[in-house]
Parts: sequence; structure tokens; C-alpha cells
Amino acid sequence: MRSGKEHDIIGKEDEKEKEMFNIEAELKKLPAKPGVYIMHDKDDNIIYVGKAISLKNRVRSYFRKTNKTVRIQNMVSLIDHFEYIVTDNEAEALILECNLIKKNRPKFNVLLKDDKTYPYIKIELKDDFPNIYITRRIQNDGAKYFGPYANPGSAKEMLDFIKQKYKIRQCRNYKGRSRPCLNYHIKRCLAPCMGYISKEEYQKQIDEIILLLEGKTDKIIKELEIQMKEASQKLDFESAAYLRDRKLAIERISEKQKVSNISENDIDVIGLARNEITVCIEIFFVRGSKMIGREHYFFDELKDEKAEVILSEFIKQYYMQSFNLPHKIMMREVVEDKELIEAFLSEKAGRKVEIKTPQKGEKLRFVEMAEQNAKVTLENKSKDKFEALTELKEVLQLEKLPRKIETYDISNIAGTNTVAGMCVMQDGIIKKNLSRRFKIKTVEGQDDPRCMQEVVERRLKHSIENPKGAFGVLPDIIFVDGGITELRAVKRAVQKYHLEIPVFGMVKNDKHTTRALIDEERNELPLSEKLMLLITNFQDTVHNTAIEYHKKVRGKQITKSGLDEISGIGEVKKKELLKTFGSIKKIAEAPIEEITKIKGINEKLARKIKEELNK
Repeated sequence: MRSGKEHDIIGKEDEKEKEMFNIEAELKKLPAKPGVYIMHDKDDNIIYVGKAISLKNRVRSYFRKTNKTVRIQNMVSLIDHFEYIVTDNEAEALILECNLIKKNRPKFNVLLKDDKTYPYIKIELKDDFPNIYITRRIQNDGAKYFGPYANPGSAKEMLDFIKQKYKIRQCRNYKGRSRPCLNYHIKRCLAPCMGYISKEEYQKQIDEIILLLEGKTDKIIKELEIQMKEASQKLDFESAAYLRDRKLAIERISEKQKVSNISENDIDVIGLARNEITVCIEIFFVRGSKMIGREHYFFDELKDEKAEVILSEFIKQYYMQSFNLPHKIMMREVVEDKELIEAFLSEKAGRKVEIKTPQKGEKLRFVEMAEQNAKVTLENKSKDKFEALTELKEVLQLEKLPRKIETYDISNIAGTNTVAGMCVMQDGIIKKNLSRRFKIKTVEGQDDPRCMQEVVERRLKHSIENPKGAFGVLPDIIFVDGGITELRAVKRAVQKYHLEIPVFGMVKNDKHTTRALIDEERNELPLSEKLMLLITNFQDTVHNTAIEYHKKVRGKQITKSGLDEISGIGEVKKKELLKTFGSIKKIAEAPIEEITKIKGINEKLARKIKEELNK
């Protein structure tokens, strides 16, 4: 794998070279080879990652006057420079693209939430007596994972069932015990810690549990019936009763899972639904002709994106981190790069994996069922958001539904490096891509109300002068993170432009969670628990935006005040000094001989560094 970055792309550590980056000139240098391209904004943030069978054709297409979706138009408008990595083939490019998206989370890619936030049931197969438990962390450790479970309660319910019906160990560390635990005495464990069960007998239970979690219950039931008969013939009625109870319990679970008229044994069925704001993807997991689970995901800002593009991006990200690949994936649309994705998934699974688009019969009806469920899920989500906005409208006595809400927060330490964060909630959804950050320009020292007034005035001016600009239309409401003085400062900013935008303050309790909204007269406004949670999340988001920006500005200021003014110290030496000593203060205190150990720094330069930093 070769990177074009070495010859054709700007070096990230060379600011002068970055300033000279010419997009038109660099487009001409692109090779007609497969690879991955990476788009950066002016702050060097990665905003988009894509793959191409021909880098030359694909990357050039973004800068032509062709029909593009709103998402891609917005992305292109922010491109400052790009880099690319040449690969030997398109399959390599696909894997690299997925890895880079997962690592960098570019704002304009279709991003799947990290499945590590969802629970899995894990079986540690490498152990002599495998343990079974719930985890949210997937590792390539030889264990078997089942999930994800969208509802943590479902994972716990299944694990509880396993612990009740199978006599497996429930302790994390079973070695070195001198006597069996309580679970053995209440017949919930066969005490492998004491050698009361062989590895082979224990493994039979694990094999059956794996079949259960895979939905292959018919095979389990047949085997249990044989064991029951053998136990009865031996007059071992206690074992026969235990096997009978397990069989009945598994049949009840099987009945819950069953979906009529599905002949396929091992498939995932994907349905997609959308409205003006959000796309919902629903997956049904079918194993052994039974639906053993389902999952849904939401994506915003994709209203004009083609379904096949969304599904292609989704499938690549979802199944790249999945440990339980089906034999078939069914959906209505023919996805982009179908053959390539099939080859990639087949190699990962070690067997054939197909992507199918059924046209008729039971398989099409099942795809339609997934689509209908995606629609219902989306409607329920939209209903919840609409109800929250309706409640807000009533509580705040607004004339119209507050579809666009903005909130602001100030961050500084003792009045230094003061910055502000702005976040946007559109139709009840916090839009992180619409967040903005501000450096305070006119206020000296610590004066949060005046800083707040400055920031809001600047923001309002943007939309008044350019309604179609980056800030978009004016907000329906403004929320302020702070007390009555900040609220009144923002009110003055609104009145300066003769606008009628309501302003409310978000106040916190002693535990730093949102307590209430207040109006200009300090009246606290009653909110439901659901609405309070939404506003708390909104307040936390803007608070984090402001703090993170302040850390970034403060960090730059610290290094700039010391090393950046010393001739002979470039970016590489500066980074190495800070990496070695940890701070400007420690560099200033370090002996000359320690500083000269840094590559490229002689005694003369080391003395100069000491002199400059100790002025």
C-alpha cells in the first residue's frame, strides 16, 4: 500500500507547504489508481473519507458542477486540502476506508453509532469451562459474541434464562477454590472449580447454549427429547424432569421468536424509512427460520441522499465490526459496490455471504415488514420530539412551534483565553454539525454577560446580512447557559437588531444538572421529566463545546508564548521538547545537558532556549 501523501499531498507538520496547497494543481496529479481519499478543512480536521476505483476520476468529480446532495455540497464548500492513499485494489481500499471512518468519525460521512454502546452476550471459548456474561466491549480474542441487543433488558433476560436452565459457572474466577459456592448447593452450577464435571460434559452445555443464542432451537429440542427418553428408561426421573422443564422453556422462547412462512435459516433483513429530518434503518435477525432479535439506527441530514448510498455505507460499517455474519442480507435496494462488499464479507466470514434484493414472495414480504417497522420506529421518534416541542411551546407561551433553538455558553479561566460555544437543536434533535465556536474580541477580563452579548450580536448579524450563510435562519428561541445577568445581556443583543426572539436561561442545581428554565423576571418554568432531560443534554452539549474549544485555545497559547518565538525551533523540535519535558516550565528549568539530548539541539541552541524561556 503506497501513500500519495509523500509526493503529492501537503505535509501536516509543514504549515508553509499547507498554505501553498492548490486544489486545481493537485487534482491534475491524482493517479488513475484505486485508493482512499481524505478531505480536510482549513483547521486540518478530516471531514470526509471515501474510496475509489480511480482516484483521479472520483476526487475530480467533487469539484465539477454536477448535481450533488446537500450533504456533499456542504462538504465540498469546506474542503481546504486533501490527501490520498493508493492501494493495490479496490478491496484493499474498502477495508482502509472503513478503518479510517471508524477511527476519525468524519462529520460528512454516513456514521454508524459505535456498537460498543450496546450489550452483547459473550462466551469465553478459550477457557476450559467457559463463562457467559454481558459485555459492551468487543475484542478479537477468540470468544463468541451474540448481539447487539438494543434493549439491555433483553440481553439480561436471555442471560438470566441461561443461568436458570443450564448449570454453568457464574463466577469470574473459579480456580483455587477449596469448596464449592452456593450456586452448587442450590443446583445452579456443577462446580467445575472442584472437578465435579468434566470439560467434555460442560462443553455439551455450552454447545447447546450457542445453538439457543443462534436461534437453532429445533435441534436442541430434538436432542432434549432423546435425553429425556434415555433418563426415563434408566428410571432417573429427576434428570428427566429437569430436561423436560428445559425443553418447555426453550419451546416458549422459540415460540416468541417464530416468524411464520420464513424458509431462510440464516439471514439479516434490512428495511429503510425516512422523513424530512431523519433516516431510520431497521434490521431483523433471522436464525433457523426464527426472528431472534431486531435493531434500529437513526441518521440525520440525509434527506436527499439515495437509499442505495446510505445502505452501502451502513452495511460496510455495521458488518465490519460484527462477529456474527449471516449467510444472506436482504433489502429492497441494490446497494453500491454490491459485489465488492459481498467479497469482503465472505472473506471475513470464511464462507459465502450474499446481498439479495427479493422481488416477490415471502422474502419480499419480510423486507416490507422490516420497512414498515422502520417507519413505525421513525414515527414514534418523531412523535416524541414533536410532543416535546409542543410542551415547550405551551410552557414558554410561544406563538409558534420552536423548531430551531440555539444555546450559548462562555468558557475561560480567570478571564483569560475567553471563548464561547453555540449549539443548535433543530426539530428536537441536537445538530452537532451546526455547532459554532467564537473567540471573544471586545471584552477584557472576566465578564461573562458582556462576552455573551458580543457573541450573540455577532451571530445574529451573520443571519441578518446573509440568511443563506453558514449560520442559516435566525433561531425561534435562544437558551443561555447562566443566570439572569447572562439572560438580560442576550436580550440586549436581540433588541439591538429589533428582533422578537424569546430568550430563556438554563440554571443548574448543586449537582450541576439542569434545574429549570427561567424567564427575564426570574420565574422558574415547570417542565416535564422528559423535556428536562432533553434540555439537560442540550446544556451539557454546549458546555462541552465551549470547554473543549477553550482547552484548544489555551493549549496553543501556552506553546506560542514560549517556543514559537525562538528562532531555530520548528514544529518538530517543539513537539519533541514538549513530549520529553511535559511543559514550558519544565523545559525552562531543565539543565542544558538534558535539552541537548533532543535531536537537532546543540549547546548553543539549548542556552538560547533557556534564556528566552526564563526572561
